[in-house]
Amino acid sequence: MNVDRRSVLKLAGAGTVAAGVSTVASATGAAAAARGGVAAGAVRTAPTAWPGTAAAATRAAQLVAKMTLDEKIALLHGEGWSTGTVGYAGRVPANTRLDIPALYLGDGPGGVGNGSTGVTQWPDSKTLAATWDPDAARAYGAAYGAEQAAKGHNIALAPCINILRVPYWGRSFETFTEDPYLNAELAARVVEGIQTNPVMATVKHFAANNQETLRGSIDVVVSQRALHEIYYPGFRAAVQRGGAAAVMTSYNKVNGAWSHENRTAVRDTLRDAWGFDGLVMSDWGGTHSTLLTARAGSDMEMPGSTYLGSKLKDAVTAGTVSAATVDTMAVHVLTAMYRTGLFDHRLPDPATVLSKVVSSDAHLQLARSIGVQGSVLLKNERVLPFAHPASLAVIGGAADAGARTHGGGSGAVTANGTVVTPLAGITARAGDIPVTYTKGLAGAADAARAADVAVVVAADYTGEGADRTTLALPDGQDELIAAVVAANPRTVVVLNTSGSVLMPWLDGAGAVLANWYGGQEQGSALAAMLFGDAEPGGRLPETFPASEQQGPAKTTVQYPGDGVQVYYDEGLAVGYRWYRSSGEKPLFPFGHGLSYTTFRLSDLRLERYGDGYRASAAIRNTGHRTGSEVVQLYLTAPAAAGEPAGQLKAFEKVTLEPGESRTVRLGLPREAFAVWQTAGTGWTVVPGTYTVSVGRSSADLPLETTVRIG
Repeated sequence: MNVDRRSVLKLAGAGTVAAGVSTVASATGAAAAARGGVAAGAVRTAPTAWPGTAAAATRAAQLVAKMTLDEKIALLHGEGWSTGTVGYAGRVPANTRLDIPALYLGDGPGGVGNGSTGVTQWPDSKTLAATWDPDAARAYGAAYGAEQAAKGHNIALAPCINILRVPYWGRSFETFTEDPYLNAELAARVVEGIQTNPVMATVKHFAANNQETLRGSIDVVVSQRALHEIYYPGFRAAVQRGGAAAVMTSYNKVNGAWSHENRTAVRDTLRDAWGFDGLVMSDWGGTHSTLLTARAGSDMEMPGSTYLGSKLKDAVTAGTVSAATVDTMAVHVLTAMYRTGLFDHRLPDPATVLSKVVSSDAHLQLARSIGVQGSVLLKNERVLPFAHPASLAVIGGAADAGARTHGGGSGAVTANGTVVTPLAGITARAGDIPVTYTKGLAGAADAARAADVAVVVAADYTGEGADRTTLALPDGQDELIAAVVAANPRTVVVLNTSGSVLMPWLDGAGAVLANWYGGQEQGSALAAMLFGDAEPGGRLPETFPASEQQGPAKTTVQYPGDGVQVYYDEGLAVGYRWYRSSGEKPLFPFGHGLSYTTFRLSDLRLERYGDGYRASAAIRNTGHRTGSEVVQLYLTAPAAAGEPAGQLKAFEKVTLEPGESRTVRLGLPREAFAVWQTAGTGWTVVPGTYTVSVGRSSADLPLETTVRIG
């Protein structure tokens, strides 16, 4: 199997998976610009019958004018999953009088969830983020959205795009990254892909939902500047560029107000500043009021009707909530439905397709491709790829029955067909090379010593509802790895984890591969990388700390909080920004990743381009095999801006043949230089000298130039 990123778009769920429901895999000309960091504007490919923004809102308003108060309120709340195993998380019943289709809301970001069968268990969102490839994100979104549509779900509760503030977050595998720019680029493209189908994408959780501990009660105390620069950009890109039809608010409070009734966030920012006119729903059980919710600009309570049912009708009767407000809420819901084609492209009733298989060979191939392109080679002492090993020892419970291919909670997905474990994938690819398997510590060192090469697979398991309490691998796996690498220096450590882990055995390992939760094709993708059929193409979307003591949020009040509030005292210094400003040296920096070949960067230039600048740099594959590199651009503002140094502002992933050279052009529009100061000043470009640095990670930036902005 030879999988490379050039085939990704060809594999985006091609073919019809249900009557009238097919995926769209084409890229647009603007996609290349977006991939290079230039804001591409709203880029969507959809059937021409689907109305645009103005037409959708007009049709929605016309329909609302025909509705009774009860019919409007019926749009503003829905049922949950308590009716049985139905393959979706919530439902808003149809209005048969006015021919308004029912809404079926389905989890989750790593595939069709809620116990649905016949679907693809995709690599997790962390794997997708580690591809650093917006085209792959769009391809995934299109294929995933097609499966939701084929299961009759017209609202996908994805993507989850919360910033990884602390590596302990239990839903780390559901989200993308610690960086707002990378987050925005990926979020817009996943949304765009999902909505090539008649399916609403729901970006979640708005906002500052960065921990599971106390998530239903904690009040996040965070500056408006940090919200706008760190925690909001992904949401803004998803709605303004990706065209997201729906937004889900979070469980937590933000600066004293529950998210679903937070007027500053929902009405002032999401609606007024960003122009969002679609559906704002609560997370399940995240609605806490009638009046404040309606006045905040939110629309839907999920599940149940405690606040936006009879209490809302009573409030309208009493005059505490205006009829016009309810009209606006209903228009938001219907606008989102019209815009994503829910009226013009009806989906099957989920009850009629419960047993339908909607996964496909093309989707499995795309899953393998994403698994390869999102795996990060952290270390390699000439062990990988394998060069005709005489024998292999596969070690660790996570290699076989204990394989971790997905996380828990709303991100869990039931795979259709075979889940290819690491052991199964390696054994199938090894052919007549002898492969032994040892599950635990007993006998592991002997097995490793007797083999030419050892592969030890380690894993954790996280999920919604609980954070990790340590970054150490669970269940004695560090001891197991230490014994194996001591017995055989030609040991590859494969990490199937939700995010960063500590590595006390790192010095002795021959190679380390971050393979995340790789979905049902995990073993096939892993084997392709180990044997050199494909190259791990990923780069870290998060920093790997060297110890539990590193990183921001070092005190209880900073994480997980004092029981009432949690203080984001680090401000803008999240992720790699913290490490650069504090001087702490991580185990592996943000953006890091090795290749099976070598590259040389040179000739950085900067020129005026549009309202900003464009950087160009030459990259050459100086090795002996085809490989991929991610060229990354970081910007340091003048001290007067009050910004952390070295922030990601553009990137491009390139694949080069041996000896091939290419000039990479990275756009820096004016917005790349702007900082958010106050609500009064908004986004401002501070005069002074800006440093532009280009390289392979946040800590490897060999090319540098400056530009002065007056």
